[in-house]
Amino acid sequence: MITRADVDFYKENGYLLVKGVFNQREVEEMRNAVEEIIIRAAEAKADRNDQWKGDFLPAEELKKLVLKGFHDVHYHDAAFMRAVIHPNMAAVLEQLIGPNVLLHHSKMLVKPPENGAAFPMHQDHPYFPHEKHTMLAASVHLDDADEENGCLRVIPGSHLGGTLPHMGQHYLNHKTYPINEGTPCVAEAGDVLFFNYLTIHGSESNRSSRTRRNVLFQYRDPSDFPTEQTHFDWGMGLMVTGKNPHFTKVKPEFKII
Repeated sequence: MITRADVDFYKENGYLLVKGVFNQREVEEMRNAVEEIIIRAAEAKADRNDQWKGDFLPAEELKKLVLKGFHDVHYHDAAFMRAVIHPNMAAVLEQLIGPNVLLHHSKMLVKPPENGAAFPMHQDHPYFPHEKHTMLAASVHLDDADEENGCLRVIPGSHLGGTLPHMGQHYLNHKTYPINEGTPCVAEAGDVLFFNYLTIHGSESNRSSRTRRNVLFQYRDPSDFPTEQTHFDWGMGLMVTGKNPHFTKVKPEFKII
């Protein structure tokens, strides 16, 4: 799926857009699964608005914005389990992370037309810090994404600067890191944007008449251990490629109470 030059680009810039990872049929299966999850969440009275909170937008504007976000989507529909371990995904991950790769978690992010919420610039590191910083996100595009409907924006090379202090629920000062200064990552349905969890990223609001649906998978090397006991789920540790060399550390210590 990618070349040596692509790997070098990722190491230098902290992100890489890979075209056509998923075909049209696979994209349609995931789109349908996303819509059905939203319906089931509403029926279960578990629907919610996961828009970011903070002072990066006026309060009156924030109230109007919507973001549908649910974690652990591979528990909800098998289409996402197939996507997590898809051969094309594994082929890229082996080159960006190494021969051994595990799943950390999955989630879906849906920006509805005209009022899809913005993501302020941030690093993912504060949510689940790890020792060696091999963690990356694979953002699977289920719709075409451009600047009008709030495509992801990144600051190339920002991962090389290490961890940064964040505000509130883990976002950077919008005056220092305005969203519109990020490089837009325009993508088509089926493309996947891979980016390190130290890479500064965010996105503008969806002001278009089109939905922007993404599924996000977080992956890491199994020898890259967490520095804080946070952000765990039952499915964490699923091996996507290779093996886990740490027999006693293949999953978090859970207690059923």
